[in-house]
Amino acid sequence: MSGAETEKRTVIELIDAGAARLTEAGVAFGHGTENAFDEAAWLVLWQLKLPIDAIDEVADQAVSPADGARVDALIAERIASRKPAAYLTKEAWLQGVPFYVDERAIVPRSFIAELLVDGSIDYWLGEHTQRVLDLCTGNGSLAVLAAMTYPDIAIDAADLSTTALEVAAINVTRHELDARITLLASDGLKDVRGPYDLILCNPPYVNAESMSALPAEYRAEPELALAGGSDGMDFIRALLRDAPAAMNERGVLVLEIGNERDYFEAAFPMLEVVWLETSAGEDQVLLVTREALAGLESV
Repeated sequence: MSGAETEKRTVIELIDAGAARLTEAGVAFGHGTENAFDEAAWLVLWQLKLPIDAIDEVADQAVSPADGARVDALIAERIASRKPAAYLTKEAWLQGVPFYVDERAIVPRSFIAELLVDGSIDYWLGEHTQRVLDLCTGNGSLAVLAAMTYPDIAIDAADLSTTALEVAAINVTRHELDARITLLASDGLKDVRGPYDLILCNPPYVNAESMSALPAEYRAEPELALAGGSDGMDFIRALLRDAPAAMNERGVLVLEIGNERDYFEAAFPMLEVVWLETSAGEDQVLLVTREALAGLESV
């Protein structure tokens, strides 16, 4: 390509070319985007320091050869490294809120975020809801969103990984919530400060067979935050066993189990839960009351 032709490249041309390269390379998506065009748009706009949500306004903007070369290099890095785009940009968005992220924590994508923002769980909450726990907090995104949604509530955010908590601390400070969110190092519920009125948990739940088949982009994330044992329920068994003691009488647990509903129902056939509607359907997230958990004979 001649220098004159290079100078003529526009933002949308860079995005289209990047999408074609990503498609040809067979990269995997699912860390904030679901297709090659959206992934390329993210990387191109980020590299050009353009608003991530302003593609229509900047689509025909000319890009200098030097900036175009930097875009090409970033797309090449995405393909060669197989890292999620969020690890390259050090930023991800959940419900329109920006979060810092790096390899110390999984890329935030929990469907629980939708339920917080759209009020889907408010029916089970009330004036009695004063203390919230975000368990397996990762980069702290659900804790931050909960604090934004419920401005009068104190929140603990716990994780076994102290390095993930370092990332969470960045986001708590970024959103000026240090006074309301307390970060705790805890193996499950062992070292939290209950009782809580609401527990949010997006735990490691991927079963062993699925773990072995994950694309490289998912294997780039901390295995500790993904792997849930042979049926994906190892962490969840301990959580449901220990949760009643960490909950107030009217407390509820909102639990994400991804694509593992069959395994969940096989492991807890007698447990009464409410399946909550998300953009991915009714099989991803459930709500269970303390009363139902207390009645569970064995986990």
